[in-house]
Amino acid sequence: MTVTVYTKDNCVQCEATKRHLDKLDIPYSTINITNDISALDKLISLGYRSAPVVVTDDDSWAGYVPDKLDKLAF
Repeated sequence: MTVTVYTKDNCVQCEATKRHLDKLDIPYSTINITNDISALDKLISLGYRSAPVVVTDDDSWAGYVPDKLDKLAF
């Protein structure tokens, strides 16, 4: 499974999401939308307006959502 976390600088929810994934030992990649304008434009075109945005093979969502992160461990 591929997990990508779109983050931004000084984002408490972004850090909480990454810590949660680390705790579950789930590998993920990060893309900082503060520095990557094309990634930001992509997320906006998909309707997202807040960070983090977590994208998996089957799902995507915005914000720190512990229940969804826990489901990735199974």
